[in-house]
Amino acid sequence: MPTTTFAILGAGGWGTAVAVLLARHQAHRVRLWGAHPESVARLRDERVNARLLPGVPLPTVVTVTADPAEAVAGADCWVVAVPTAFLRETLARFAAVRSADVPVVSLTKGLEVGTFRRPSEVIAEALGTERVAVLTGPSHAEEVARGMPTSVTVAAADLGLAAWAQGRFGTDRFRVYTNADPVGVELAGALKNVVGIAAGVCDGLGFGDNAKAALLTRGLVEMTRFGVAHGAEPGTFAGLAGVGDLITTCFSPHGRNRRVGYRVGRGEPLSAVLAGPQVAEGVSTSRSVYERATRTGLDVPIMAGVYRVLHEGVPPAAAVQELMSRRQREERV
Repeated sequence: MPTTTFAILGAGGWGTAVAVLLARHQAHRVRLWGAHPESVARLRDERVNARLLPGVPLPTVVTVTADPAEAVAGADCWVVAVPTAFLRETLARFAAVRSADVPVVSLTKGLEVGTFRRPSEVIAEALGTERVAVLTGPSHAEEVARGMPTSVTVAAADLGLAAWAQGRFGTDRFRVYTNADPVGVELAGALKNVVGIAAGVCDGLGFGDNAKAALLTRGLVEMTRFGVAHGAEPGTFAGLAGVGDLITTCFSPHGRNRRVGYRVGRGEPLSAVLAGPQVAEGVSTSRSVYERATRTGLDVPIMAGVYRVLHEGVPPAAAVQELMSRRQREERV
């Protein structure tokens, strides 16, 4: 394989983990860009993301920079690992140094508030490119960075681009499948965060395995229903980007969205829960999903309940009781 130079935009936990992953390929060169010069300087000097990935050294082949031009100069691929809330404004810093023929791989999960744009759509608009692939699936940064076995999917309308990314990201510890449904994998990656918050609430309220199993099962039905209504393939939600990522999000102690739900379920105010430095994408996604479902008449009671708990102040126990009191009916999947 020829030498590939990657520019990773976003030096958070996931961006750093992917930098470590790519640097394990001897043929790859990696530049990691961060938005905050003081954090970048510390990462450059200490060679470890001590706050998000303690104990994981950054390989020497990874260049760390806060300069957009330095990050992308001569890069063969841009990798975007920026939270949805900051995606468009961050990419505006790179528009002037954008090379239109360079492919972009998105690691971002969520939906842009107000526009309902998926991350790949924001990237396409901000950078003026159609060469965007989406890498997603059950892949906590803490595990990927430590070389633990992981399987994901990379999706693009152009399967040639997906195959190109597959060949460069895949290792014997990081298995990459291709997928032709970028709409589905992105919606799955966004919606599972909302259900992940619901799972955390379930845990915070002290409910058992029965309740959580039902929540995940019916949550997956809602995710599929919502996705298909917006152009996704139903089978995508039975794959890694759907049920695979949902399982990880709803059970792992690493999951930020589950952690938000857990603390809310325990009675903590949302403002205190969200005061930490890491972004829980499901909080803003729940608003986007609720507004779209209300407008289109889609039945998504679990995700609507998450919205009401987070944004309307409905007590978690009351939201659960409302779900359990719905009219009994035939199970439809």
